[in-house]
Amino acid sequence: MKAAVLKAFGSPLIVEDVPAPVLRPGEVIVDVVAAGVLSYSREVYSGERQYLLETPVVPGSGGIGRVRAFGSDATRLAVGDWVFLDSTVRSRDDAISPDITLQGLSAGNAEGALRLQRYYHDGSYAEQMSTPTENVVRLHNFDGAKAPEWCGLGSLLVPYGGLVSINLKAGETVLVNGATGKIGSGAVAVALAMGAAWVIATGRNETVLEELGRRFGPRVRPVAMLGAEEADRASILRAAPRPIDCAFDILPPRANPSQVRSALLTVRPNGRVSLMGGVGMQGGPDLELPYRWIMRNNITIRGQWMCPREAVPRMISLVEAGLIDPGIREVATFPLAEINAAIDHAAANAGPFSMTVVEP
Repeated sequence: MKAAVLKAFGSPLIVEDVPAPVLRPGEVIVDVVAAGVLSYSREVYSGERQYLLETPVVPGSGGIGRVRAFGSDATRLAVGDWVFLDSTVRSRDDAISPDITLQGLSAGNAEGALRLQRYYHDGSYAEQMSTPTENVVRLHNFDGAKAPEWCGLGSLLVPYGGLVSINLKAGETVLVNGATGKIGSGAVAVALAMGAAWVIATGRNETVLEELGRRFGPRVRPVAMLGAEEADRASILRAAPRPIDCAFDILPPRANPSQVRSALLTVRPNGRVSLMGGVGMQGGPDLELPYRWIMRNNITIRGQWMCPREAVPRMISLVEAGLIDPGIREVATFPLAEINAAIDHAAANAGPFSMTVVEP
């Protein structure tokens, strides 16, 4: 079968013939129909992001496909079923604190998660891939023509995991800090679908903030962040029609920690905070928060990486019920043979309302 292979960091991907996956116990083999290309893929494959990913490897994180074969531990699947491929693979020998690897992208740590990656090594930039049975989630009454736009499900699942982790309730006011990126804009859509009364959407790109308000309506209150911590905090509080119950941060590695503090210190007493961004992960200053403020105001701060397994079928149900649209982005598709052009396109079109997809 054909697959795109990263031979070494800093080299382009090479499309070549590789052995087709062989069915092993506890796994499903899927014919990959569409797989999203991350806007920062070039930074991963160059080695700039220093992800734990051993080469050579077939990259590609999740996607949409059809079941080709499955093992005896699967009782609901059928050959030909349309499925979503969840890239978050967890070790099976510790239910409380499993090691986690993102198949075809990065291991969570250099110990157990890297060993797990060596077993579930190759990702979705291939005609076929093998993945754990629990990482294959059926899509009901699915229109195959929509496979490319459904690749956007990944950028909805990440914020869903964060918002669930702080128990966002219907009728609450939530702050999305870093709302102008793909995951941040996805967080706005997800919060509304979960019943948030108001979403305070912050960011530096005023054009995108205006577009968020236009697309999602008056329940979204955009706030342009100017970089002055106290002034930005005051702007957020002025925009919020009610006390801010919880905050979700998804700022990228290059963001200044003061941008996080500006937002998080606006939550009300007994408020909750979810941290899912990358501040400080590339050598910059780390986040500092005031101990006294956290303690005196009973603030819950929750770190969350990706989403729990049960979040995937729940998000699919929200989409199938029409509460959220995975096709809010303009999709550009590329054949597998043009994978490097797809990577370049994704980098050049990194905005929240565009998506690049490869079709193996």
